[in-house]
Amino acid sequence: MAGRTRHAVRALAIPLALLPGVVLADEIELPSGKAVTFHDVIWGEPGPAGLTVRFRFLDPDLAATIDELDFDGMEADTAFLCETYALERITEMGPQPQQIIVSIADREVPFGEPAPEAAQIFEAYAFDGETCTWEGF
Repeated sequence: MAGRTRHAVRALAIPLALLPGVVLADEIELPSGKAVTFHDVIWGEPGPAGLTVRFRFLDPDLAATIDELDFDGMEADTAFLCETYALERITEMGPQPQQIIVSIADREVPFGEPAPEAAQIFEAYAFDGETCTWEGF
């Protein structure tokens, strides 16, 4: 782990279905007309802005989606996931994050491990207690 600092807090990948009161839909319809499924949430791995929560989703056709949509279309989809999926769930999860990262991948990828063969997108949002504000990478 050259160049990385080890943290005493370990990242937790929590399937939201295991949290009380959380019901998951099979597919989440996005503004682009595409659909994703929830994969997991990573809670407890610090990010550059402080406490960061990562909501990870799957779209097996993501490579084609990347070819079809422009940046605005992709960002509209991740913003939608932040506003309509992540926000209502983080209020039940304990300490509030400073940042929410929404990612979509075409396959399950272990958190923190390189996967050059996987198509993935990531967007970062500041969280002010009420809304997601796009930060970009």
